[in-house]
Order: sequence, then structure tokens, then C-alpha cells
Amino acid sequence: MNYSASMHNMNGELDIVMKVGDKVNTLQIAPKRRGYGSSVSGGEILFLAIATCYCNDLYREGRKLGIKVDGVEVDVDGEFGEPGDPAWDVKCRIKVTAQASEEEIRELIAHTDAIAEIPKSLRSGTPISLKEIIAVSCK
Repeated sequence: MNYSASMHNMNGELDIVMKVGDKVNTLQIAPKRRGYGSSVSGGEILFLAIATCYCNDLYREGRKLGIKVDGVEVDVDGEFGEPGDPAWDVKCRIKVTAQASEEEIRELIAHTDAIAEIPKSLRSGTPISLKEIIAVSCK
């Protein structure tokens, strides 16, 4: 399944579109006060991606295992240093409320941690490449 995300920022406007196959979603994030860039950092969105992945996957994997998950809370925090430094000391707090024993819930969380796509991608060092560079001069 193909995933894509785009962010366009021009003249104080910020447009965000995400796609999974043919399904399209938009996300409302305000531009920076001066209009150049996003008011939310990439680090915040990265940590949100981790939290979202765990949340969605816990419900999905719970269904597969016959566990009715009633609620999920995921908190992600970590550190970034100077510009160009990667994140470090990223930690997640996961709370699951479910119609199962505490041991079954712990096993669900451990199983989900092992297969959750975003954390797994980060842990494996998924390569990212520049597909195309377009420079437009306004001189």
C-alpha cells in the first residue's frame, strides 16, 4: 500500500495532504506567525506519528487476538539537540484499558511494540532519499 504526505507553504498558507492508497486526509496546522513554515516542528509530528501508530496498532492487534480494547493512551517524549542532530532517548508510555487480564494486556502491548510499523521503521534505520530537487528562482 502506497503512503504519501505533502506540505505546501506559500504566502502564509499551509496545506497538508496525506494519502494511503486512494484515501485522502488533510490536517490543519497553523503556519508560523510570520507565515514561513509550520507552527509545529517535525520532531513533534514524528513523536505524534509514533503515538498514532501504537494507538491504531493496539486496537488492530487487539481485534486479531480477540481482545476488546476500550481505551489507549500513548505519550512519547525524547530529546533533540542542535539543528541536524537526530532524536535520542525517545520513550513511550502506553496505557491500555481492555476486556482482558493484565497479563494479556501486557502481552498485547509487547506484541504490538514488536510489529508497530513506525517504531520498527525508526529502529531499523529506514533510508530516506531525495527523489527530485526543483529550484525555482524568483529573481
